[in-house]
Amino acid sequence: MTKNNNTVKAINKNVRSSPRKISLVLDHIRGKKVSEAIRDLDFIRKKISLDVSKTVKSAVANAENNNQYDIDNLYVKEAFVGKSLVMKRFRPRAKGRASPIKKPFSRITIVLSEKKESSNGPKN
Repeated sequence: MTKNNNTVKAINKNVRSSPRKISLVLDHIRGKKVSEAIRDLDFIRKKISLDVSKTVKSAVANAENNNQYDIDNLYVKEAFVGKSLVMKRFRPRAKGRASPIKKPFSRITIVLSEKKESSNGPKN
């Protein structure tokens, strides 16, 4: 297996939202350029888009500082979410019973890659 050296990753652990809600936001930014993805995340009307935006900006900072990539050539190669811990709480119900409440946490992973500019100009 060959290691791809032109990718940068950022992981946001223990985000207090369910993976199902986060994946709706991640579907919008997958495959886009970083500048477009951050702009789109600012206009999405979901609360979790702030945490996703923070993760994308962290990945951009990793690419710029650690690998000296050009920010203009970066795009979101992968954006996925996985389960993390689940807090279990109980709610009192009628007749002395209790019903469980699950409060899920998630782990957001953003992988950026650098697009190589092709030197093939328009053919005349």
